[in-house]
Amino acid sequence: MEYLSTLILAILVTSLTVPLLRHLALHFNLVDLPNERKVHTQPIPRVGGVGMALGACLPLLFWGWDNSFIHAYLCAAAVLIVFGIADDLLDISPGWKLVGQIAAACIVIYLGRVQIVTFGMLLPEGFLIPEWISLLLTLIAIVGVTNAINLADGLDGLAGGISLLCIATIGLLAWQGGEENLGLIAIALCGAIFGFLRYNTFPASVFMGDTGSQLLGFTAITIALSLTQKSTALSPVVPLLILGFPILDTVTVMCGRIAHKRSPFSADKNHFHHNLLELGLRQPESVLVIYMIQVSLIVLAYTLRFYSDLLLLGGYLIFSALVLTVFNVCRLYNWTLKRDASFDTPKVYMLWLRRHIKSIFRALCGLYPVLLVLTVLFSGRPSGQVAMTAALFLLLMVGIRLALPHRFEVMLKSLVYIIVPYGVFLTDEWIVGQPPFVEWGYESLFILLVLLCILVSKLTRRMVGFKSTPLDFLIICIVMMPLLPILDENSHRMGHVIARIIIMYYGCEVLIPELRGRYRVVTAGVAAALLLVLVRWFL
Repeated sequence: MEYLSTLILAILVTSLTVPLLRHLALHFNLVDLPNERKVHTQPIPRVGGVGMALGACLPLLFWGWDNSFIHAYLCAAAVLIVFGIADDLLDISPGWKLVGQIAAACIVIYLGRVQIVTFGMLLPEGFLIPEWISLLLTLIAIVGVTNAINLADGLDGLAGGISLLCIATIGLLAWQGGEENLGLIAIALCGAIFGFLRYNTFPASVFMGDTGSQLLGFTAITIALSLTQKSTALSPVVPLLILGFPILDTVTVMCGRIAHKRSPFSADKNHFHHNLLELGLRQPESVLVIYMIQVSLIVLAYTLRFYSDLLLLGGYLIFSALVLTVFNVCRLYNWTLKRDASFDTPKVYMLWLRRHIKSIFRALCGLYPVLLVLTVLFSGRPSGQVAMTAALFLLLMVGIRLALPHRFEVMLKSLVYIIVPYGVFLTDEWIVGQPPFVEWGYESLFILLVLLCILVSKLTRRMVGFKSTPLDFLIICIVMMPLLPILDENSHRMGHVIARIIIMYYGCEVLIPELRGRYRVVTAGVAAALLLVLVRWFL
């Protein structure tokens, strides 16, 4: 229950604070200006990282107040956040940023006991790494990965998506290994990232800035080292695979700068995402390619997590060689993706789907409230406190609809975000004892909802509203994760709950903007769900 509450609170806090911070940043002109090194063409607020920090830290303060490691992590995160905000607002020098990163790393090293103490079978058996070398390696690893994610923040949704995949994987490994404190940190960051990506996928309306990118990189490497450097069966090389793509990107770029007799910290456009753009891919396509590469690395890391350290290291070196070879060959022969009129012309099946977009949208409008009602219907008899809360929400709906109609959309979304986790979590407990076909039928409705959401967001002709983005790919990965046969029963059940909740949130974000103020269908679904809570309590 702590995991689920942490996830929901992180999503809610981030989703609500990012638009507010964006409004304030635009008002005070705190924006990231375009230049020759950046790909965006208009000023964008870079305050999303503050919203993510609030979304991740608040649930950790609530659930992890008595855990010493979480205390150390929060103290270190606070240092990074302060330096990140200073850089986003005042554009401080790289030297001062490095001071903040080193200070944060020292906090988790000395207070959180995060330390590289073994390389597994990569070193002779019985060999002990000297203490000073161990501390130095840990400091370099933490600062290095913190900067790797920071440097990867070059396209809309790129750093957030990579971090979501990495941290979710580390959280899953922590959950399976009984490391609840690490799992709690991971789930808090995943919720914050998901709440932020709603505003950061192409075309982004807000950037995370150094505040967000440094926090994500720091969190990923800190919990990865803490998990794999303990007396565990996990290979200590697993973090290298999970975080391998941003690490390879950073090392390659810095080596190139040094080879050209430039500072390794100087800015340029030689990152992998820049190379993909030069090959003719658009921003969303480049981000999607990197997402797919990152998923491949994660699947490899999870599959080989108990195997030989030499095997994992060899696999990563082969992967790195392949990536570098592909980019160098493309650059050598000047290969680019040729786009002509036929390339971007919609195919026959797309034209057919567009002709039926109204029917697809009606199906989405009908399915979403049905799922809302079903999640409450199968959730069991509510307590008196829950029934009283439902009655208050009903009165609130009526009051805001009559008195503050311009605020009704925000209130409607908030109610959906509250009802969904309540219903989904309790429905999962009910489904466990039902025949298999009941669960299959229920799951098929969520899969259908994902497909309808993707089609609507892809086919819509509206200029304003939720558009199809690489976030769709992340949603599909989350949906597929509970279906993996390599997961144990507890991970399956928790994965199903989290996947359903995120699908319902995703559906809400797609459907409500597309309704353009005509919320009768969703309003009816929310009202029916709340009334059903009251009816089930009376019965």
